[in-house]
Amino acid sequence: MATTYPRVAVLYQAQEPPVIGGIRKPMKPGGYADSGADIAYVLRQAGVQVVTPTATPSPDRDLDWVFPDTTDGISQAQASGAQVLWLNTILFSGHPIEAYLAQGGRVVGQPPALVERYDDKWTTNEFLRQQGLLIPPACILEKPEALPPAFSFPVVLKPIRGRGSAGVELVPDATQLANRLQAVLATGDFGSAILIEQFLAGQEITITVMPPGHYLLDGRERVQPQHWSLPPVRRFNHQAGIAPYNGTVAVTENSAVLHKEELATAAVRQAMQQCATAAQLVAAKAPIRIDCRQWVAGGDYYLFDLNMKPNMTGAARPGREDQDSLSALAARAIGWSYPDLLLNMLRQAWPQV
Repeated sequence: MATTYPRVAVLYQAQEPPVIGGIRKPMKPGGYADSGADIAYVLRQAGVQVVTPTATPSPDRDLDWVFPDTTDGISQAQASGAQVLWLNTILFSGHPIEAYLAQGGRVVGQPPALVERYDDKWTTNEFLRQQGLLIPPACILEKPEALPPAFSFPVVLKPIRGRGSAGVELVPDATQLANRLQAVLATGDFGSAILIEQFLAGQEITITVMPPGHYLLDGRERVQPQHWSLPPVRRFNHQAGIAPYNGTVAVTENSAVLHKEELATAAVRQAMQQCATAAQLVAAKAPIRIDCRQWVAGGDYYLFDLNMKPNMTGAARPGREDQDSLSALAARAIGWSYPDLLLNMLRQAWPQV
């Protein structure tokens, strides 16, 4: 029997999120309208009824496909007949989507309060560390000052509420750390404090974790009772030790799913299990992506960046053939095309009916 999907509208980020505890999350130019358009376009191509703000959306115009995540945008999507809203946006407590959820609305995405809590990299990593997961040493600095003795250079300077690799940089010594801290904090781009993390010199992988639910796998419906990890994707061709922002270098140019032999190693299996555990601990209701890296080559993988809203671009619309996201690459390794990944995400819309 063919699956019947609800009518969907995709939301994008229309305004900057609030400053939370003095920490600012920089807004992505375009507010994820590009990936939102990919999602809406592919779902429609796959036979899902997708409502759009424009009656005849053009494949090359992002905003033809997505509604703003404002009160008016949400109302417009509902008035257009949407039964599920796809939250391809940055969420926080007090976001307009909360009123929609309070009225029994269904979504693909995370609860806003959950995102606000775990979008804070310091809070998240300290919580996961306390639960026994492998997390690199880190600290918060509000002014140029000496690092605790647990660190050795180089270290990584990164926003506490970051977006991809924006603002992330490798710092080789104490003098440059003091200079960069002063410069970054003076801009106010990321708020009143910055995160310093031990640099991990080994291989980097990223793992997408799916929530529990009903999935189509190998042509059959299967129940996944717990959070489960897709095959890890290896990152390479770093720039100054940091994986570049996907808006600058497409991930298809510097990422590849691990080979079968690598997937079978104890270190990778442990990383996949730790990431699934992390997703369970943060009670993720939609896919999350966790970046991991070995402290030394051949060693254990440490979880250093949990992303509550992984990028979901895909090779779909004309001219975007190189835009598969890391999660789309991982999905292909289990036989899912980009449309398969999106349809399986739609199957997990909540609350369930």
